[in-house]
Amino acid sequence: MKRLALLLLAAAACSPAATEPAHVASPAAATPAGLTPGEADASAHVTAASIDAPLRYLSDDLLEGRGPGTRGDDLAIKYIAAEMEAMGLQPGASEGGGQPSWFQKVPLVGFKSQLPATETFASTSSPSETVTLNMSSDLILGTGVQQPKVAFDAPDVVFVGYGIVAPEYHWDDYKNVDVKGKVVLVMNNDPESDPTLFEGTTRLWYGRWDYKYLEAAKHGAAGALIIHTTHSAAYPWQVVLTSWSASSEHFELPTSPGEPHVLARMWATEDACRKIAKLGGKDLDALRAAAEKREFVPVPLGVKTSLAFTNELRTIDSENVVGVLPGNDPVLAKEAVVYSAHHDHLGMHAPATPQRGNGPVDTIYNGAVDNASGVATLLGIARAAALSEPTKRSRVFMAVTAEEQGLLGSEWYAKHPTFPAGRIAANINIDGANLWGRTNDVGLVGYGRSSVDHVMEALAKAQGRTVHGDPEPEKGRAYRSDQFSFAKVGVPGIYMKGGPSYVGRPEGWGMEKENQYIAVRYHQPSDEYSKEWNFAGAVEDAQLLLLAGMRIANDPQLPSWNAGNEFEAARKAALAAAAH
Repeated sequence: MKRLALLLLAAAACSPAATEPAHVASPAAATPAGLTPGEADASAHVTAASIDAPLRYLSDDLLEGRGPGTRGDDLAIKYIAAEMEAMGLQPGASEGGGQPSWFQKVPLVGFKSQLPATETFASTSSPSETVTLNMSSDLILGTGVQQPKVAFDAPDVVFVGYGIVAPEYHWDDYKNVDVKGKVVLVMNNDPESDPTLFEGTTRLWYGRWDYKYLEAAKHGAAGALIIHTTHSAAYPWQVVLTSWSASSEHFELPTSPGEPHVLARMWATEDACRKIAKLGGKDLDALRAAAEKREFVPVPLGVKTSLAFTNELRTIDSENVVGVLPGNDPVLAKEAVVYSAHHDHLGMHAPATPQRGNGPVDTIYNGAVDNASGVATLLGIARAAALSEPTKRSRVFMAVTAEEQGLLGSEWYAKHPTFPAGRIAANINIDGANLWGRTNDVGLVGYGRSSVDHVMEALAKAQGRTVHGDPEPEKGRAYRSDQFSFAKVGVPGIYMKGGPSYVGRPEGWGMEKENQYIAVRYHQPSDEYSKEWNFAGAVEDAQLLLLAGMRIANDPQLPSWNAGNEFEAARKAALAAAAH
């Protein structure tokens, strides 16, 4: 009872106050041109306090980093549901028997791997010549299968370039080589130096680590080893260490019989991969240069390796928290705009990099920006929506689980939706808020792919801002957050990044702040709440997303992907299924 009382007091302390904190700016009182009276009224209900308050609570040490299956994440889930109920939303999911519920259960398989301290690679022609890599400093290893014991003896390591099979780009990195039972050494990213090959510096799903492992599994590889560079991964080695830490529990959705999987999913530093290639008499740079062309053929390295480790497994139910504001049109209310933000983070474990100073080691990965700020923005938007006039379509507000584990909560929802995919007008995903101030522009991830661009352009113009594509297309954000789960079932999405042009700041200031965050705070214990944050930009972005959802929810026409887009076929299939 004492702990419950403390929790209630903490939550109450974080409820939006009548006045905003002194360190945040209030939104402008003037009504921008280009908005209807109802839209202007709705915008006024988005305040800095309505975002700041839940952000402080969700990123507090009390929640212990919100790792799936932990007490801290359970507190977050219950808090989010309570806030939705207090706002006047309705439960958006259902329990057994069809009873309304705030919680959509998401089954997860958790595993902790007991790994060897090293992995040794040996030359097949001279077995006495070996390279031994140390776990963490050289190599990160994760299980690819949900079984207690894993072992393999790979007769060769095969360099497969980017590891991509893309018929639409006339590209096959696995051609003419059998990799069954072997380990593939694969480059991150996709070809970017020649825009006639793929899409230049814009990273596609083919360039993402999850694709690499899946394609290797389809070809029967026992393991896949990704070559890490900061440029190709879009984050430094320390992020790999914290995200894949062997000391923390990792999760997956339950697998089905027959699904292809590699036994081991691995990353290695560039220096470690050079040593492996050299052991086989090859030069890593020469191999990578050859892999930039369509004519590339996989290269067996003449290097073998073996592995054996155990997994401690358990099954749990986590939850997506789902609230809904029903639409007021008898027909269109059966369709929905779905807002999403992930409530999980990395939980608690020892940091991967040494801590400065002599104080106690911080083991809590608070995830303040990633993604307490996103959930707080979701709640701020939901609160404003509940206080405003209803829309024709329904609006779903959903805090999803296990995004950091591979978009698991949103994937589960996409496969078990509360509204069929063909009746979801759009997904508006929020993964991190702009906490550095107002911007002159809006970076729209996936800009140029769907009709939602026009909605965002008109609303941004009303705010005096311009819209452009992702300011860092090489990072592949279109495939890195929960909007990707919706896109795969055909639902167009909105996922934005404010800036990088900040009001009153010199050119380059915004990118400098972003790069600093990635270098020292992203997926680190240092991603904590700061009293120095400026919520003016977060408010403006939340207003933009609120109004985008309103316009899409009131438009008789459903948004669509542009002709030829990779998700266009899935959209057409979903619409056809919904029509029946």
